[in-house]
Amino acid sequence: MTKVAVVFHSGYGHTKVVAEHVAQGAQAQLIAIDANGDITDADWQTLNDADAIIFGSPTYMGNVSWQFKKFADATSKIWFSSGWADKVFGGFTNSASPNGDKQVALITLQTLASQHGGIWVSLGLLPSSTKAATADDINNLGGSMGLLVRSPSDASVEEVHKGDLRTAELYGKRVAEIAAKLAD
Repeated sequence: MTKVAVVFHSGYGHTKVVAEHVAQGAQAQLIAIDANGDITDADWQTLNDADAIIFGSPTYMGNVSWQFKKFADATSKIWFSSGWADKVFGGFTNSASPNGDKQVALITLQTLASQHGGIWVSLGLLPSSTKAATADDINNLGGSMGLLVRSPSDASVEEVHKGDLRTAELYGKRVAEIAAKLAD
């Protein structure tokens, strides 16, 4: 059985909801980065044992949250020994606006995976780009590198768009399936 872990930071709860759906699609273990940017020793072990790791962060001020960045910096100890080399990686980000420089946050996540010698998994879904498209459609924000999610700043966590949550499940499933293929 392929082991997948979703490690994420969520400032207001919206990114946590997305992480739960990604994990559901991947049948993955969730690891929350706390408000101080830390995870437990057991969480580090879970990441080390995983075949695939999916990163998640809100996009704040055009990049990942400082809590996620602290986590990323702490992975340098693993990088030094190539501990995550050849793992499968994916990533997602969430912000209040349709763009909000989400692509920069995804590039940060992809760069972190690449620094570790990982194999990045793209979203693999066509964008919902017709006149009739709505926020309830799959890949309604038109991402390709990874999962993009929009949670308006005045929306409750229960109001994350259905299309984004379905896309999150499909992306989690894709990462897990690719990890399983590469494990064979």
